[in-house]
Amino acid sequence: MRAARLIKLVLLLQSRPSMTGGELARELEVSERTVARDVLALSEAGVPVYADRGRAGGYRLIGGYRTRLTGLGRAEAEALFLSGVPAALHDMGLADAASAARLKVSAALIPSLGDASASAAQRFHLDAPAWWRSGEPPELLPAVADAVWDDRRMTARYARRGGDEVERDLEPYGLVLKAGVWYLAARAGEQFRVYRVDRFTAVTVGEERFPRSGSFDLPAFWEERAAEFARSILRERVEVRLTPAGARLLPHVTDRRAAEESLAAGAPGDGGGVTVTLAVESLEVAYTQLLALGPEAEVLGPPGLRVQFAEAARRAARLYG
Repeated sequence: MRAARLIKLVLLLQSRPSMTGGELARELEVSERTVARDVLALSEAGVPVYADRGRAGGYRLIGGYRTRLTGLGRAEAEALFLSGVPAALHDMGLADAASAARLKVSAALIPSLGDASASAAQRFHLDAPAWWRSGEPPELLPAVADAVWDDRRMTARYARRGGDEVERDLEPYGLVLKAGVWYLAARAGEQFRVYRVDRFTAVTVGEERFPRSGSFDLPAFWEERAAEFARSILRERVEVRLTPAGARLLPHVTDRRAAEESLAAGAPGDGGGVTVTLAVESLEVAYTQLLALGPEAEVLGPPGLRVQFAEAARRAARLYG
């Protein structure tokens, strides 16, 4: 533990002109007294760490010293490619590995590029979770992530939508973070399936590794499954007459792909409007979504849904008349 901390201390000083004891203590998560002892140990080992006294003082390396301890370990290299998604790194237990990898990269850069990582971090940030969603990661995510990284078979208990639990032997191929929800793409038997990580109630990672299929492509697999899922839940059809404004707004209030397909196949109407047959999840969902279009949409069918909109229009007229 101390050896790793000493290496990190050197890399920190190598990537910046100087750092105070307090700054180093915060980065290393130790006390300033421990920092002073570590600096003394480095000096005794021949690392030229110099301490500037006074209010503007701090620690710095002298004589152009540069460590060669910049080789990335496997976990650090893998984490570095995910460093643009800090929440994902934290959830999978890779935050420390990513921090070490960034320090090593910074230490390997020429001094004029030493602020590149900080500069980029202040200009671009990815906030993956959706609004109003709990930020708590699934409890078993780190274990699942370990199995994914090491290509290890795992046995998991999974709570299905109906509430009953099943046990599955899985070959975990990849993790996907979609709108704050973690999904596992895994092979069960001969088929690839998708599982919500927060529905795993127990996970046992075995010692046996599985051979990955060379033809498996996680982004392509996810895109295909996501499209299949979107199509599968759009079970109902409604007929709607839209004004030009309603046609522009339709993709913003309902499934975008379904809206664009319906508009492309729609029948032109008077005044630049269009009549479309729209795929929706349910008539209840369609009522909520299309109500947002107000007078820019007229529901023509099914008859029961049109009756709902007529009643909503009468109620609105009473309120505003």
